[in-house]
Amino acid sequence: MEDRFYKASKTRSQNRPGWSVTFSHPRRKDTRGKYGLKVRRGLGTKDAAEADRLVEQLNELLANPSWWSLDRRGEAERQFNSVVVDSFFDNMVSGRVDSKKLREDIIPLPEPKDGYARVMLVGPTGAGKTTLLRQLIGSDHKYDRFPSTSTAKTTTADIEIVIAPSTPFRAVVTFLTEHEVRGEVEECLEEACITAIDNVTDKDISDALLEHREQRFRLSYILGSWQQEQTGQEDDEEYEMVDEETESATLGKDEVVTGPELTENNDRLSGYITRIRAVAATVQKQTSEKHGEFEEIDNPNKRQDWLEEYRDTLYESQDFIQLSLDIMEAIQYRFGLIEEGIFDSSKTEWCSRWYYEEKDRDTFLKQVRWFTSNHSQQFGRLLTPLVNGIRVSGPFQPAKPELRDGDRKLVLLDGEGLGHSAKEATSISTKVTERFSEADMILLVDNAESPMQAAPLQLLETVGNSGHVYKISVVFTHFDQVKGDNLGNHIQKRDHVRAAIGNALNGLREKLTPSVMEMLEQRLKANDFYLGGLNQATGKLPSGFIKDIIRLLNQMQESATPPDLPEAKPIYRIGQLELALRDATDGFKNPWWGRLGLRYYEDVSKEHWTRVKALCRRLANMWADQYDGLRPVSDLIRQLEAGISRWLENPDRWDITPPPPDHKKQATINTIRQKVSNRIHRLAERRLIDDHLSEWQVAFDYRGRGSSYQRADGIERIYNAAAPSITSVTSVATQEFVDEVLQVVNEAVEEVGGSVEGI
Repeated sequence: MEDRFYKASKTRSQNRPGWSVTFSHPRRKDTRGKYGLKVRRGLGTKDAAEADRLVEQLNELLANPSWWSLDRRGEAERQFNSVVVDSFFDNMVSGRVDSKKLREDIIPLPEPKDGYARVMLVGPTGAGKTTLLRQLIGSDHKYDRFPSTSTAKTTTADIEIVIAPSTPFRAVVTFLTEHEVRGEVEECLEEACITAIDNVTDKDISDALLEHREQRFRLSYILGSWQQEQTGQEDDEEYEMVDEETESATLGKDEVVTGPELTENNDRLSGYITRIRAVAATVQKQTSEKHGEFEEIDNPNKRQDWLEEYRDTLYESQDFIQLSLDIMEAIQYRFGLIEEGIFDSSKTEWCSRWYYEEKDRDTFLKQVRWFTSNHSQQFGRLLTPLVNGIRVSGPFQPAKPELRDGDRKLVLLDGEGLGHSAKEATSISTKVTERFSEADMILLVDNAESPMQAAPLQLLETVGNSGHVYKISVVFTHFDQVKGDNLGNHIQKRDHVRAAIGNALNGLREKLTPSVMEMLEQRLKANDFYLGGLNQATGKLPSGFIKDIIRLLNQMQESATPPDLPEAKPIYRIGQLELALRDATDGFKNPWWGRLGLRYYEDVSKEHWTRVKALCRRLANMWADQYDGLRPVSDLIRQLEAGISRWLENPDRWDITPPPPDHKKQATINTIRQKVSNRIHRLAERRLIDDHLSEWQVAFDYRGRGSSYQRADGIERIYNAAAPSITSVTSVATQEFVDEVLQVVNEAVEEVGGSVEGI
């Protein structure tokens, strides 16, 4: 690259009191994996001459590649100002951030040995698991509003609530990294620029900017919504239903974004839209000069090529880069609006963690809501989209006296919903499955009006094959809405839902072993709860629902009792395991060939190229192992667990005569399944991502005509290397894969005292 590319310049920014410096870093990668990340850092001075002196020093450092190594930092500190050294060397080498450890360092999660039971709430989006959680901790839907709820995707971060015996209330919040947030911002900007190509309104562009297409990252929460509180209220009143139980939440005056702050947010957004239009027009002109006018192209493949060229050119635009930096600075400014608690910041000034203690419950929740709320009147100041985890501890108890128990010790774990559609339910996210081993109870929260659709069934299959079936319980919400002329009383309604469960479970008989299926049916029959009206105050709930909540809370507490340790040891022969692995690798790859458009696969449609590219971007940057419903790591784990689970079901023999009773056999085998599952998670992530980071980057980098096909071919090569097909002619790569899986299984079996013969 030319030296002029690495030229620093001083700038003024809206949210900094003094001068800043902007430069392209020669040793830091941008969100597309290219060296030359555009960096903006404060210089800590308001004096223009001093700023010029610091910028001159930074340009001296940038002009000499011999400085571009971390081992030169000490020498650089003796020659250059510390502000210059920090601006260049900080975060030169970045790795994965362990957000869970950041929370654990402040509020450790209690363990079963401390008498605590860990209960994990899972369920489809909108089923009501967070609403149930509110009832369990006594959080009023109108005044407390913690955690936040809605019918759409709301809970996207891990929420961990420790029921402590006394005050103070404590909270620790961890955030996405600066690199991850910048990637999300740039994708929002990219979508806004694409939208601006057509003859659209400013609102259309703002909609694309303010809500990421994955619907998990919402800039509107942080920056404010378009023309907030200025239009549409009169129309809303004509369609509002008056219901005292669901009326708008009560906000304090200091919690509502109004007045000058609201005006400033609206003006800033208007400025962004104007700049987006300008960037979009410039890049559209550049792309049209190469490929013709977009609206004149009839061929779908050529339109795709045009759009991909347009998107890539956007990221080369300095105006686009400056706009993303300005939005990032506006986001970072929002951290400073939180007056309570303590922020931990990285060397780049980006906040990694916030923690807070407070004796008063109302004051505590008021501060925590800035990180969890989704209330529209707070848009422009919320940090919710930046949060990847929140852990709170305190004497949270249900509101109704008969539900309280001062001796109750629970850890309640909530997270992102499973999704609505069958397409999203192809496999359960690793964000969910990785926590199975931490939980004493896995509480499936489902909707009684339409129970056991695709996502809950997939969860049950995963729980069964991973050996956690003895932890499963189910709560059916919205039971008060189960109505019909044939359903005259509570018993008939409950039997109606149970019949629906039985019908749905029939679809799992080919996917689970008979013993696992039998245990699952027994668990669901003995551990099912039926609740309704959970969006109301607890005091308004009928006594029958109160009784079920009491029974649920008692069962939660009892789940902390660990299962009996295995007494009998199974002995396996390697036998049919390779055949099971063959089916697993084929079962993983074949649907992906359909998604990538490489080959036809029944009931699987080709994914849009932008979604496949977004997946590659996340894997190459190690931000996540999935994009929306595209979950290759989860898919491989699911198939391997299923194949190994079936093989584990039938040991060659047991080490005692006569063999142990069936329930003890299953306890042992389920323990092995759990240990296999933990290891398979690590193996799948390593083989699919860690071992192929450079190939994922190459797949992401493809551009121009035919790039989507090149990308698909590249992913095919990665999948074939990570999970090679097992045939009669075994290659070196295939044997290495088989040996690794056999080692996983052997270690798990030996850990319970068993053995695998023939390895």
